[in-house]
Amino acid sequence: MKQVEVVVQNETGLHARPAQQFVQEASKFSSDIKIVTGEEQKETEAKSILGVMTLGIEKGTTIGLKAEGEDEEEAIDTLVNLVKNNFES
Repeated sequence: MKQVEVVVQNETGLHARPAQQFVQEASKFSSDIKIVTGEEQKETEAKSILGVMTLGIEKGTTIGLKAEGEDEEEAIDTLVNLVKNNFES
C-alpha cells in the first residue's frame, strides 16, 4: 500500500469540475484508491464522484491518498500531480 498527503490549493477545492477530473483520473487505475480527510479521518472511494463531493474538501485542506494494487505507485503519483497542479492539464 502506498499512502501520501497533499494540500488542495485550487480555489474551488475538490468540488464540481476538479472532483470530476480527480475521479476520472482515479478510475484509470486498477488499484483500490481512497481519499482520507479531516480530524475524523473520513474515507471514501476516489473513484466515486458522490463520495468525493460528500467530503466537502475546500482550498487548504490536507487530504490523504491511499492506493493498494498493482499500479498503486503510478496512481498516487498521477493524483498527487493533478492536485499539485491545481487540476490543470
